[in-house]
Amino acid sequence: MSLPHALLTALVERPSTGAELARRFDRSIGYFWQATHQQIYRELGRLEEAGWVLSTPEEGGKGRQRRYQVLPAGREELRRWTADLDEPAGLRDGLMVRLRAEAALGPCGLEAALRRRLDAYRERLALYRSLEERDFARGTDTRERKLQHLVLRAGIDGMTLRIATAEQALALLALPGP
Repeated sequence: MSLPHALLTALVERPSTGAELARRFDRSIGYFWQATHQQIYRELGRLEEAGWVLSTPEEGGKGRQRRYQVLPAGREELRRWTADLDEPAGLRDGLMVRLRAEAALGPCGLEAALRRRLDAYRERLALYRSLEERDFARGTDTRERKLQHLVLRAGIDGMTLRIATAEQALALLALPGP
């Protein structure tokens, strides 16, 4: 996935200032694709140079705020990118390598870090579930809402699997070793 396409998606959903976009990004797409506010602003400039978005001065805004909206060329690029599905990404998780290292070396003290990770997974799962309750408790009546809910459900299912894996790993790390 690419940051430009994540930003185009957010701007198609709702034109925004850079600050609004960064806040929205942190609360939605950012759960699945992280970017700093600096990266977002830098990319917005590139999108504008490419002719994919247009920024206009924000009336009544503070300082040099600009409102960004997607241009037809940006929508076309987003359609092209959406239809051109990438190859599946491989699992790239440092925890898996650490577990293999623990298996090869013997006890390394991974348990404390793994418990912290498990706590973080549980917090993220609780957040996803609260978002689901807040945003989808009344159901999903449109195609758009059903797709948005599917993305959130993928996050819930992914966190549930990570929690189960971390719990299994802690149980295995507690076993006596050779």
